[in-house]
Amino acid sequence: MIERRPFESLGGKNHGWLNAKHHFSFASYYDPARLGWGSLRVWNDDEIAAGTGFPTHPHNDMEIITYVREGAISHEDSLGNKGRTEAGDVQVMSAGTGILHSEYNAEPTLTRIFQIWIEPTRRGQKPAWGTKPFPKGDRAGQFVVLASGFDTDTEALPIRTDARIVGATLKAGESADYSLGVTRRGYLVPSRGKIEVNGVTISARDGVAITEVETLKVKAIEDAEIVLVDAA
Repeated sequence: MIERRPFESLGGKNHGWLNAKHHFSFASYYDPARLGWGSLRVWNDDEIAAGTGFPTHPHNDMEIITYVREGAISHEDSLGNKGRTEAGDVQVMSAGTGILHSEYNAEPTLTRIFQIWIEPTRRGQKPAWGTKPFPKGDRAGQFVVLASGFDTDTEALPIRTDARIVGATLKAGESADYSLGVTRRGYLVPSRGKIEVNGVTISARDGVAITEVETLKVKAIEDAEIVLVDAA
């Protein structure tokens, strides 16, 4: 099954400093048909105004992955971590037993991010944070693992869940395959560009909920940047 979820159908709210769209029920948006996708609980498409952001707040027992689409995000947390993650790169936070953090757009222009929350398979662990650059050239024409709960993905940022976050950049006309497996759940969003997923046309920022598909065959109709969660 491949179900397109048009960007226009997403929940959300414009707070002025934050224009948020929610692929799944979140905050004041509630849809009983969109409570999550397997262990994937949140996929927010956030636009954060220059010089604003999320003030210090807590999390626990959640794997939180931030994919920066445009601009940059600056992070601080109660562990003493500080970092700046730029467009195309990824940061992960394993909230574990509890962590306080803030996320700000310290840039002079708008920042756009995907924020993804996945339930951990190991709870009560020590909290952790990390960030890593992932040059788009390394993803040209192929899917690359960005964050993973599997030890075999040695180049990816580690997360504590049975999931992978993968990304690809495709030029118009290019194709790339991803072996998902019929027992897994996939959720795919093009950050930019129009694509086809197993023959289904998907526009930028649409969601694609995938089950019972062995192999994803993705073709770019336009130059595209793609993020996919492969989860249990």
